[in-house]
Amino acid sequence: MNFDLAIPLLAILIVILFLLFSIFLLSVKTEKKLSNQLLAGFLIFTAIDISAFFYQKYIILPLNLEMLRNSVSSFKNPLLFLYILSIIYSNFKLKWKHLIHILPWIIRILILMPNFFLASNEAKLEFQNNFDENIEIQFLGYFGDLVSLVYLIAEIYYIARYRKLLLENFADKSAFKNYNWLKQLAILLFIGQGLTWVKGYSRSNLSIESTNSLRTIVLVFGIGFVCWLFLKAVNTPKLFKGIEVDLKTSQEIIGKNKQEAVNHQLEFLKNYMRTKKPFLNSSLTIRKLAEEIKMNSRDLSVLINQNLNQHFFDFVNEYRIEESKQILRNPLKKEFTILEILYEVGFNSKSSFNTAFKKHTGLTPTQFRKKA
Repeated sequence: MNFDLAIPLLAILIVILFLLFSIFLLSVKTEKKLSNQLLAGFLIFTAIDISAFFYQKYIILPLNLEMLRNSVSSFKNPLLFLYILSIIYSNFKLKWKHLIHILPWIIRILILMPNFFLASNEAKLEFQNNFDENIEIQFLGYFGDLVSLVYLIAEIYYIARYRKLLLENFADKSAFKNYNWLKQLAILLFIGQGLTWVKGYSRSNLSIESTNSLRTIVLVFGIGFVCWLFLKAVNTPKLFKGIEVDLKTSQEIIGKNKQEAVNHQLEFLKNYMRTKKPFLNSSLTIRKLAEEIKMNSRDLSVLINQNLNQHFFDFVNEYRIEESKQILRNPLKKEFTILEILYEVGFNSKSSFNTAFKKHTGLTPTQFRKKA
C-alpha cells in the first residue's frame, strides 16, 4: 500500500466529515443545544488534530501557531466528558468550576514555555526539527496518555452510575435509550483510545511500515466512527431526556429511619402496590410513585434499594409479572394474547416482558400458560 498517498487522503476525508457533522450539530434545532455544541467542539478539535497528516503540504504556519495547533488535543477529552454529562443530566449547565478541565492544556503550555515559546526562532526551529527527541515532548506524551486514561475511567464511572440511577428510578425500558447510546459511545472510544496508544508505542519502538499501517487503521476507524454518529443522528434526531443533575443513588443517601418505621413503610408500600396497582401505568417512575404515597422520592429509593435489595426497575416489574401470571392462569382470559397481556400489566415491549417474565419464573409466558 502507498501510505504516502493513502494516509493524507483518509485524513482529509475524516476532517471533511467531522466538520460537516459539526456544522449539522451547530445548526440543527434541538432542546439539547449545549450537548450538540460540546460534541461539535470535540469533533472540530479532533479534525484540527488529524489535519497534521496533510496540512503542512499546503500551509506553513508560524512556529508558535504550529505548536498551539499541536496542543489542541488537550481539549478533546474535556469536551467529550462534558458532553457525556450533558446527556446524562437533563439540567446540566456549564459552570465556572468546569474551567478546571483546561488545566492539562495550561500545564502543556507552561512546560513548553522556557525552551520553545520564550526561545529564539533558531531554537524553536531546532526544537521542531528534533520534535520527538525533546524531553518536554516525551514527558507530555506520557502525561497526555495518563490524562486520557483518567477521563476514560471517569466516563465509564458516570455511565455506569447513570445505569444504576435509571434502575433505581424508572420502570420503563425506554428510559434506558440514552444509556444504551452512551454505552456504545464508550465502547467505541475505548477502542479508539486503545488504537491510539498502540500507534504511539509503534511510533517509538517499531518500524515506519508498522506505524503507517496502524495510522491507516486509526483513520479508517475514525471514518467508521463519524458514519456511526451520522446514523445515530438520523435514527434518533433528538436525544432523550436525562435525569436531574442532583439525583443520587441509594448508596449515596444515608437512610435515617429506624427499623420500626422502615417496616411500617414497607408494609404500606407493598399494600399500596397490591391494592392500587400503580405499576399498571407503563410510564411509572419513582418520583410519580412517591407523589402518590406522599413520600420523598429519595426516601422511597432508599427504602426499596436498601431494604428490599432491589432496584426500582425490578421492584415494579415483579408486581407486573405477578399480575400477568394471574391473567395467564385465569381460564376466563384465555383468549387474551401475550401482547394484550403485557400492555395491560404495564410493559411497553414484548422483548422486555419476555425477559422479565423468564427472569422471575424461569419460563416464557407461553410456557407458563400451558403449564398453568
